[in-house]
Amino acid sequence: MPSFICVTCGTGFPPSDREPANCPICEDERQYVPLAGQQWTVMETIGRRHMNAFRRLEDGVLGLAMAPAFAIGQRALILRTSIGNVLWECVPLLDQATIDIVNGLGGLAAIVVSHPHYYSTMVDWSHAFNAPVHLHEADQQWVMRPDPTIHFWKGETLALADGVTLVHCGGHFAGGTVLHWSHGGAGRGALATGDIAQVAADHKHVAFMRSYPNYLPLSAPSVERIGRALEPFAFDVIYGAFFERDIKQDGKGAVRRSVARYIKAVRDDGSADRQ
Repeated sequence: MPSFICVTCGTGFPPSDREPANCPICEDERQYVPLAGQQWTVMETIGRRHMNAFRRLEDGVLGLAMAPAFAIGQRALILRTSIGNVLWECVPLLDQATIDIVNGLGGLAAIVVSHPHYYSTMVDWSHAFNAPVHLHEADQQWVMRPDPTIHFWKGETLALADGVTLVHCGGHFAGGTVLHWSHGGAGRGALATGDIAQVAADHKHVAFMRSYPNYLPLSAPSVERIGRALEPFAFDVIYGAFFERDIKQDGKGAVRRSVARYIKAVRDDGSADRQ
């Protein structure tokens, strides 16, 4: 039986002889169902129209994303760590070419996903590389394809490998997670943030939202929590959710500035802008 994949968000569902009745990820206020309605596809069909493109970002880091873009269009990262390669985030397409390339790099030791919008086909990736998936327990309800390979962690941090720490930030989703890599950024420290702290267009700030497509802001306390969660970590580089959305220096300062200006913006009455 095929495993159906949501065309809008790229989430994979359990094998079935019929399309799912709905996609709870898209029906949630943080995502959306297109005006044309819910649509479904399968891996084989995606593979005829798309491929995965790889780009070296720094020593020990590869980025990969689908070309042309599909669904949300996020980028994944492959990090070389002390336990082996770690896949940060997931993309919907897993074809034989991708399997061959990743196996040529040494396979995967673990898969980590920041939040439900990027869960994608994580179970297919996990089975292909015999790699456990690490998700924060606060987002357990959003797993559309449960599987024994998924490990739910709890608490505020999880040391995954030497210099690799998962940090629970919340915000965009209750279990929102970022990955801190102390050896990244040429030893200056790097942070992979997904949508939890999305790199802004100016590459000098990050954004915090409950819903990006529906323009729903986070509360000030939620953003303050993110700032507190990241404050203990040193990082100069921020890898965002998409290619060309990285902060290459002063990432820690960018987060501090962004937290401060966001809180001011949501608490201000806007009178300073009136003429």
